[in-house]
Amino acid sequence: MEFGRVDAAELFTVDFTLPPDPELTVKTLTAANTGNSLKVHVGCAKWGRKEWLGKIYPPKTKEATFLDEYVKHFNSIELNATFYNTYGPETIAKWKEKTARNPEFKFCPKFSQTITHIRRLKNADEVTTKYYEGILAFGEKLGPLFLQLSDNFTPKSLPDLKAYLENLPKDIPLFLELRHKEWFAVPENSNAIFNLLHKLNIGAVITDASGRRDVVHMNLPTPHAFIRFVGNSLHPTDYTRVDEWVERIKQWQQMGLQSVWFFMHQHDERYSPELADYVVEQLNRHLGLNMLRPQFIDREKGLFD
Repeated sequence: MEFGRVDAAELFTVDFTLPPDPELTVKTLTAANTGNSLKVHVGCAKWGRKEWLGKIYPPKTKEATFLDEYVKHFNSIELNATFYNTYGPETIAKWKEKTARNPEFKFCPKFSQTITHIRRLKNADEVTTKYYEGILAFGEKLGPLFLQLSDNFTPKSLPDLKAYLENLPKDIPLFLELRHKEWFAVPENSNAIFNLLHKLNIGAVITDASGRRDVVHMNLPTPHAFIRFVGNSLHPTDYTRVDEWVERIKQWQQMGLQSVWFFMHQHDERYSPELADYVVEQLNRHLGLNMLRPQFIDREKGLFD
């Protein structure tokens, strides 16, 4: 992922402090505080990473069985494949079958770029129907959906966004990612979109990227968090950032948070398993969980190759 990338020399100058909770987040979590246990899923964006051969995938693993190996290490995936192509039920069903060995595994499929970036949510009914027809084949393996708007989708298009979101099925959880700076720089815009999401019971993606601290908005319109963490090749700041996220998630858990979806990205994706492992280790330790951790074939090689 290139979004929010900065030069390594600048990383120590970035203020990575997480902002305080907005009023909406406090309101949402307080209203949802039923004492239920927190459900946590951690994963990456893709399973087809050749850089992980000899690291978490056996050296001679064929690409056709990468997903079979991926599910041995993670309990979810932010499925970016569905952004680039629309897959029918037959393909989706085959992917689902490969995850049978991991009962907790969930797919979080990204909306097609044809819907979000090409048609920009207009005249997209037919392709949206095809998208849903495909992903419904995940059945009980389907997690929340993920709709990412383009960098140039501005608040001027809020009416189109509102109309599109209102017409989506209500029975599958959905998270929205915003990127244009005007959504965050202008309070009226932020209030309008996050209040709309709260009304529609749609979550807001929080993307933690070094060069775009405005998108770390910390608004939770629903009692569910979807965090896209963009690391910097195991830079020391990656670990301190994770530590702060673990502390905030623990606070949110005490306030009423019901689920967390934490997806690891790196500008160099070969390092995603290591940092994802650290995330799981810290969440297990501080939240009293027992989540699956990635198992490295040769940890030293993984860290320093």
